[in-house]
Amino acid sequence: MTFTKEQFQTAIWLLVGIAMVLLLVILGPVLMPFVTGAIIAYMLNPLVDRLCHIKIARRTLPRFIGVLIAMLLLLASILALSLIVLPLMQNEIPLLGEQIPRFLDQLNAYLAPRLLEYNIQIQLDSDSVKQMLSHRLAQSSQKITAGILESVKVGGTAVIGLIANILLIPMVIYYLLVDWHAIIKRLHLSIPRRWVGKTTDLIKETDNLLAQYLRGQLLVMLVLAAYYSCALTLAGFSVALPVGILTGLLVFIPYLGFGFGLCLAIIGAVLQNDPLHGLLMIAIIYGTGQIMEGFYLTPRLVGKRIGLPPLAVIFALLAFGQLFGFIGVLLALPAAAITSVAFKHVRALYYQSSFYTAS
Repeated sequence: MTFTKEQFQTAIWLLVGIAMVLLLVILGPVLMPFVTGAIIAYMLNPLVDRLCHIKIARRTLPRFIGVLIAMLLLLASILALSLIVLPLMQNEIPLLGEQIPRFLDQLNAYLAPRLLEYNIQIQLDSDSVKQMLSHRLAQSSQKITAGILESVKVGGTAVIGLIANILLIPMVIYYLLVDWHAIIKRLHLSIPRRWVGKTTDLIKETDNLLAQYLRGQLLVMLVLAAYYSCALTLAGFSVALPVGILTGLLVFIPYLGFGFGLCLAIIGAVLQNDPLHGLLMIAIIYGTGQIMEGFYLTPRLVGKRIGLPPLAVIFALLAFGQLFGFIGVLLALPAAAITSVAFKHVRALYYQSSFYTAS
């Protein structure tokens, strides 16, 4: 059996492609900051392009200045989110240990008479719970301190690697954004000429899908942040503003974001003077928020642009979290959108192939 020159070259380049994929799998941990930086750079590129069209004294803004402005805005957003979360957790966790026993007393006073009607006797010992919580909280802080010291002493390499990744990601973002259009041009030139049209259409479709998704998701986040902040404030929660803003902004992490915001709200409800009333208000506010998001905001502003069923979304979160850690969870849906477009085209090619249609 003889191969034509074109078939031989195709086989060679196919083997080269497989070898490159295997190399990427082997180098997975090393590639994490580069993959993360590339995805963030893709998200920031439209903003940089807009900034570069701004004219100052009849001259357009240099691209590297636009890149620096976009990165500073991203850094400011991350710092603002951290300043919302960390003080909230630092202030509420110690108070939680003091408030839970009082909440258990109220719960016991509410449930005990009703359970007695069914000959069920349950008595919640709030003093024991308070003592246990105090011990656990103190023990947890000691364990955290010991764990940090142990990681510095034993796992110094891992700590250095983490710091290197944190410093490397901004560098990757900067250099990718500065040379973004030149990199895209070189990638376009590297595509085999017979595949240029189909590949370009695939890239445009993916880019359009991601752009629509990100714009719609940003609007959903802002609307929900305003809703939760206002609703919690009207319900009389002392931590309404930070918890409401955080819950709305974390919506872009499906399930996990809403769950984290709900946990913070429940903690805030337990710390209220009337915890049972607070928990009831949380159930109403967050239940209404979920209905509003699921049946109105997301279908109207985002729609089914990604087209992933719930199980596929959960799998994407777990898979990208396993590959790239917490950053992978944050970027799971955009990456899954790219995968879904590619899979749709591969499936269409499969249905059109003689392998499928032959009887």
